Amino acid sequence: MSLYSFFILFLALSLSPMMTMASDADPEQDFCVADLASTTLVNGLVCKSAAAVTANDFVFHGLATSGNTKNAAGSFVTPASAAQFPGLNSLGISMARLDFAQGGLVPPHTHPRATEILFVVEGSLLVGFVSTNNQLFATTVNTGDVFVFPRGLLHFELNVGEGQATAIAALNSQNPGVQAQAAALFGSGISDVVLEKAFGLSEKAVDHIKSKFAP
Repeated sequence: MSLYSFFILFLALSLSPMMTMASDADPEQDFCVADLASTTLVNGLVCKSAAAVTANDFVFHGLATSGNTKNAAGSFVTPASAAQFPGLNSLGISMARLDFAQGGLVPPHTHPRATEILFVVEGSLLVGFVSTNNQLFATTVNTGDVFVFPRGLLHFELNVGEGQATAIAALNSQNPGVQAQAAALFGSGISDVVLEKAFGLSEKAVDHIKSKFAP
């Protein structure tokens, strides 16, 4: 096969719908403000009538206020996805505010439908993600820095500064999803035997950990 023929074949495969990466569907209209009162189930949220849409549908005030970090993790995440901000529906983007007390942690978690880019508004954070070959990429980021977590990979944020910290995240999905790994493993009802074998833990140790993630 000539180089030219190989290039044409590669281009055809690359452009094939079967080979493209999944992502939020492209919008087919200017906007599709979510009708949160609708009970119709679709892959996304139903649009409300365009005649009922106002400028207020494209404004979200929820990130202006810091979250309550007085909890075991010492952190609070305020999401701005389509469920909270209907104007985002069908646009393939969302945001979140992360607030940290001193030493606060957003535990290891994943976003199955989105890459996340994090902007540090205030403070110093130890951030990192783990690749699919279990390589850790971690560093400390400070006020004004930006860090990216590739889509679907396990990641975390820990406040390592002297005081509180705040960050803003942007994600390329209107509904990124979030799965906290510890809660998913020890709070979902997975068999104790599976957890004992997977982590080399005793039955007593598994029971102890599961008690912290009871539904």
